[in-house]
Amino acid sequence: QVQLVESGGGLVQAGGSLKLSCSTSGRTFSNYRMGWFRQAPGKERELAAIRWNNGNTYHVDSVKGRFTISRDNAKNTLYLQMNNLKPEDTAVYYCAANTRPSAGWSTSRDYDLWGQGTQVTVSS
Repeated sequence: QVQLVESGGGLVQAGGSLKLSCSTSGRTFSNYRMGWFRQAPGKERELAAIRWNNGNTYHVDSVKGRFTISRDNAKNTLYLQMNNLKPEDTAVYYCAANTRPSAGWSTSRDYDLWGQGTQVTVSS
């Protein structure tokens, strides 16, 4: 099965940019709906962006216009380009994939494969 490994997190000043990567194994990358979630201290894990295999994407309002989810099938990698970062974006960011039927697509319960997470810290 697919394994997910995130990278690219770090410390950045407000207004800066980071690009997160999620490397996937195997040849099944294109078979799954994938997304990025984030979890700030003391808060529940929440959706940031989703990408379907047909290329459709969804970004939550709080990141829309600043974050862009994309996929490179040749490299088996999912990306999250984050621009104009804000302190409120500080969180552990997780790559996720859905391989089984799910009730929906917008909550962490709708995904069964997860990376280990990468820390993003935005200073003011």
